[in-house]
Amino acid sequence: MSGSGGAAETPQQLNAAGVQALGSGEPARAADFFRRAIAADPQAPALWLNLAKAQRELGDVEGERAALNSALAVDARHFMALLRRAELEERLGELGQAAVSWSAVLQVAPPPDQRPPALAELLDHGQAFVTQQCAALGAAVDAGLAATRAAAGDAELRRVDAAIDATLGRRRIYTNDCAGLHFPFLPADEYFPRRRFPWMAELEAATDAIRAELVDLLTHGDEGFVPYVSMPPGAPQTKWTPLDNSLAWGAYYLWKYGEPVEAALKRCPATAAALAKVPRAELPARAPTAFFSVLRPRTHIPPHTGVTNVRTIVHLPLIVPPGCQFRVGGETREWKVGEAFGFDDTIEHEAWNNSDELRAVLILDVWNPHLTEIEQKMVREFFLVADSSGHAPERREDYAS
Repeated sequence: MSGSGGAAETPQQLNAAGVQALGSGEPARAADFFRRAIAADPQAPALWLNLAKAQRELGDVEGERAALNSALAVDARHFMALLRRAELEERLGELGQAAVSWSAVLQVAPPPDQRPPALAELLDHGQAFVTQQCAALGAAVDAGLAATRAAAGDAELRRVDAAIDATLGRRRIYTNDCAGLHFPFLPADEYFPRRRFPWMAELEAATDAIRAELVDLLTHGDEGFVPYVSMPPGAPQTKWTPLDNSLAWGAYYLWKYGEPVEAALKRCPATAAALAKVPRAELPARAPTAFFSVLRPRTHIPPHTGVTNVRTIVHLPLIVPPGCQFRVGGETREWKVGEAFGFDDTIEHEAWNNSDELRAVLILDVWNPHLTEIEQKMVREFFLVADSSGHAPERREDYAS
């Protein structure tokens, strides 16, 4: 083919001539062919990619970048254009932008089982590069913020830590997932600040007496304890099936769906007295609920969410052997005997007892501390009106789960 061009030359012919010139070690001549092909068909990403290759062989960094950006202007998700741009930025030492570009490559990459070995090696490199750069950025941020962090209290840093860690890819931000009433515009806080519960210290002060009553119950075997998970007959297999009708996760109810369990309260007077001092959530036929939650050895409660974010779930740990953990959203904690905390159970949470001993916690519900008194009153009256209307669906039995 003549290098002078002509009316009969198509983009395909010009591209083929450019590829031949590249193979012959003539990148400048190849670039000329590719530019002429692009002039005739500027919407073909492959032509821009070939021009980028010719520019790379010529050592024209900005020409290569411009060609790749032009390919991506045609198709922003073009896999090979994204990959070549990531390689270019890494080669130039533009580490932060290269990490962004490699992340984009990994998002559109074919599944692992559809990657030829050479491509798999490239993508493994890209993943390792992103991981390394995220770690390096995280270390730099941690070092740079160390002085400010030292002057602040942990309670003041929870939200900013979550924001920074999410930005750095070190954690995920979880949102409310309510099976029932979702009260909008409340902070989706995983663990509520302790200052929101001024009564909590008095509850903790009763830990020894409450634990003694629980231990007395446990010495009588499983009497009064019921499986926390009880699925209806014929229910399909779910993540709850291993715990269905099992005392691996057992509950001894003191209050249930807004009603006191009189026999249990009489059996545990110190616990009853402590609960009486707590400003419980009050929702007709729904809350408060309070119970001893017993998790047998080597038992896992799978990730799940609750019913409504108008409540706070409070845990008072009573028996906690080593190897027990509790996760709400992106934060995992170990229970500590006598140290209560409140959390939003409409944010995904799960629990583990990886020990060879029993773990036990007193669980109760109170109002979400961000609700005003009038909001609490309206929510309570909403359920009263809805339940008495004859039009509301039957109440879910797992409302307080």
